[in-house]
Amino acid sequence: MAEFSDIRGIVMQNLIDAGCGSFTEECAQLILNGKIRSALNILAKHRKHLLDEVHTNQKRIDCLDHLIYKIEKSQL
Repeated sequence: MAEFSDIRGIVMQNLIDAGCGSFTEECAQLILNGKIRSALNILAKHRKHLLDEVHTNQKRIDCLDHLIYKIEKSQL
């Protein structure tokens, strides 16, 4: 865990925890160099990507739930 005074470490850890992967270093540098708008654009795109994955997986879960319901209903 980064020390509170280690802003770079805090930013890096947060980006890693957010799953930023290959653009972690680039994004951290933008933030630390005051290029906040550029960093926010990158982070907004990543957020959209993650949310799209959530929605895709929610649809898959809904399909499984429906199939499970149909299977259970037919066996009663």
